[in-house]
Amino acid sequence: MHSGAVRRPAIIGRVSDANIAAGVPIAQNTSGGRPGGTGGATGLNLSYKTQKTVLLVGFLLVPLLLLTTFSLYPAAFLFYLSLTDWEGIGWEMGFVGLDNYREIFTRPDIFGVFRNNAYYFVGGIIQITIALYLAVILNNRLLKGRYVFRMLIFLPYVLHSVATVIMFRNFYHTEYGALNLLLEAVGLDALKRAWLGDPVLVDFSLAFISMWKYTGLNMVIFLGALQSIPNDLYEAATIDGANGWQKFRFITLPGIYGVVELMLILTLTGALEVFDIPYIMMLGANDTETFVLKTVQMAFQYRKAGLASAMAVVLLCIVILVIWLQRRLLYRGEKREWTV
Repeated sequence: MHSGAVRRPAIIGRVSDANIAAGVPIAQNTSGGRPGGTGGATGLNLSYKTQKTVLLVGFLLVPLLLLTTFSLYPAAFLFYLSLTDWEGIGWEMGFVGLDNYREIFTRPDIFGVFRNNAYYFVGGIIQITIALYLAVILNNRLLKGRYVFRMLIFLPYVLHSVATVIMFRNFYHTEYGALNLLLEAVGLDALKRAWLGDPVLVDFSLAFISMWKYTGLNMVIFLGALQSIPNDLYEAATIDGANGWQKFRFITLPGIYGVVELMLILTLTGALEVFDIPYIMMLGANDTETFVLKTVQMAFQYRKAGLASAMAVVLLCIVILVIWLQRRLLYRGEKREWTV
């Protein structure tokens, strides 16, 4: 190129010299963004704030619709049904106000069944203790075969509830049950009982099934929490002369406090909502009814869907209240940062 040549500025896209000479206008970028943007092609010239709002609404609209359709609307309709005498068939119903709630709290055979739920709560506390103990032991890297023990303890949780209950029905059988046969084999005939026929023992027997089934799940959750604690803390504590109990008290327990709090909430709510084990095993016989089982019977056996709806609302309020109280009593609120 000689010194007298004039350099034309570079134009985005290829434009021929013939078009320039003919006076054909060059397309300009009107998208308001980078060259090559699609804003000019679509005719939309949205500000950043508008685009952000559209994206937020677009991403939140579907979850909100699903939440409203499958949670909020059914809950509101359930509360409406609790104020009626609906029988569960057709749409004929009369407004009764708070009569259903008054009946719940004044009839001992309805509200009094919560005492059976207490057996499962006590069993859940024992279950959490055993699961934490097993998790601490099986978290030891020097223990041989720890993965096999983890699998065996977790296996009951994988089994279906129906299969578990059928197995324990044979286990508790008075004549040919494995438990009574074992007691007879070791010379403890005096301890043989009708485990499902004795009103004093039946709730303990059913609560033990729940303990056996869910201990493995709690153990796995505790294992995950224990493995998040830095091993350097235990090494430093060993150098300082701390024993096993001191390590558990001052390192392990504070490190998994949030998980323990979660497990207590799940145990309490699970005890309030237990249904499958007493229903499959006893069908509520021998005074083993829980509140959820009583609710199902009220709706489908006695055709009192309005009263059953009120019982469901009461259970929901009790669960929310219990969780709130437990959070108020146990929640510390500090953010833990590990230091060595």
